[in-house]
Amino acid sequence: MSTEQELYHAAPQTRGALAHEATDTKTSSTKKDEILSLPVYSERFRIMGKIDVYRLKEKKLIERKYKLSTIYQGQIYQLWAQYFCLVEMGYEVDTIAFYEMSTNKMKPIPLPTTADEQKFQSFINEFLHYDPQQAIPINPNKCKHCIYCNLCDKTDLENVYT
Repeated sequence: MSTEQELYHAAPQTRGALAHEATDTKTSSTKKDEILSLPVYSERFRIMGKIDVYRLKEKKLIERKYKLSTIYQGQIYQLWAQYFCLVEMGYEVDTIAFYEMSTNKMKPIPLPTTADEQKFQSFINEFLHYDPQQAIPINPNKCKHCIYCNLCDKTDLENVYT
């Protein structure tokens, strides 16, 4: 990661990094009841990360995205992971949402159910038991739209962002 980001970042990553800059530097809000860019950890799931915004009074977790034409399962897992971390750390979370910066709209997501939690745990287990020697299914359309396509050793496709 010590090389220039322009060499390995696709346009969506660059736009996302710029969109998160104000949150990461904790300058996007001066409200006393908002926690910005909080590192989080879950011992249970063995995951760590960083939340964008937690509103104390509303007990609301918010993940900021520049644009959300479609909300993918991976993005929901990201929000669930942040939710599980916060709850394990002792925070009360009543609602979770994506905030789409390009449209200035909040997109609420239901809190995970018990079945969702089991689905998430299975997803985490897949990562914990990943075998890099095992073949993975390649979806050419998905690969072409993956921001990491050019770095992947499983395909020689070029992504649409180059």
